[in-house]
Amino acid sequence: MERKERPFDVIGQLAALRRYARSLVRNSDEAEDLVHDALLRAFEKRKSFRSGGNLRTWLLSILHNAHIDRVRQTRSLTRRHDEAAVEAEQSLPAGQEHAVRLQQVRDAFFDLPEEQREALHLVAIEDLSYQEAANALGIPVGTLMSRISRARAQLREFEEKTPRIAHLKLVGGDGNEGD
Repeated sequence: MERKERPFDVIGQLAALRRYARSLVRNSDEAEDLVHDALLRAFEKRKSFRSGGNLRTWLLSILHNAHIDRVRQTRSLTRRHDEAAVEAEQSLPAGQEHAVRLQQVRDAFFDLPEEQREALHLVAIEDLSYQEAANALGIPVGTLMSRISRARAQLREFEEKTPRIAHLKLVGGDGNEGD
């Protein structure tokens, strides 16, 4: 029996929605809630989805709009979340040099202004075209390109200013740690 592909099959888009939501809200639990809200909105508005349209872009746009609505409604929650994130990231668990570097790059990405982080995430991580990303964000392509350019410039500046860890060494040991 042949199985017809359904035009409104969102299961294949969950990973992209989760990644984008995580990029927007910086918290796994909040990201799951945002994806849930977006999928609920998409289901409620499924009749407005144009058959043959790009489901991924449509869902990412709904997710983006759900995020904007949440930000507008919960500015104090966002402020508390940012304060909690600062406290949580004050200590860095011991790890290899690449783990430390990855954390630095992650922090630099999350320090980008939200509009730049959104644009860069959709193009660089979700691999959307500029036009698809602009449609998902509801902005002109030129605005998207400008945001991506500023984000990349800020990350390049971070890269140039951040010294690479040449090596890690034990400080304060007596040399007999292996015993």
